[in-house]
Amino acid sequence: MRRTLALLAAVVLGLAVFAGCARTVDGEPLPVGAAGQSGTSDVDTDQFDRLLLECEVLPDETIADVVAGGGFAEQSFSGAICRWLVSGNDTVSVTFNWFEWGSINVEKETAKKLGFTTENIKIASQSAFTQRSPDRPGLCGVTARAPSRGVFTWFVEPRSAPPGDPCAAPIKLMELLLRGGQ
Repeated sequence: MRRTLALLAAVVLGLAVFAGCARTVDGEPLPVGAAGQSGTSDVDTDQFDRLLLECEVLPDETIADVVAGGGFAEQSFSGAICRWLVSGNDTVSVTFNWFEWGSINVEKETAKKLGFTTENIKIASQSAFTQRSPDRPGLCGVTARAPSRGVFTWFVEPRSAPPGDPCAAPIKLMELLLRGGQ
């Protein structure tokens, strides 16, 4: 009896949801991004004029100098993550993110859960930590408290592991960012 009532309740709920989705809307269907009947786009792109601002925290040339000793940095953007592919003496992948509501403790715990080893450091008087992967010796990430709110993270990974400390470049990028690009 209980099974029958549960099944009946599920069917009624499913029909109610389906009925709520079945309605007719006046107008002509248009593909996403297509112009409306007035010939103008229905999307107000002015509201996104500062979308890539967080990717401009340091000039591309500075990023290329720090991670590859020069060369060319090609920028791309994916969600909340800014990316650069730097071509110089080596090809280097660089990522930057700013989680405005992030917590350094949450980021550190997440890094540990993903198998990274972490080490507490200070950069420009801000609490920070490094993240290294035992499986990828050239990869290093540095996360620091953002002065206003949230956290910043730089990850740098050259195609071939360079000699020296793999955290030197992301630490330098973080230092430049926290000191205002100086």
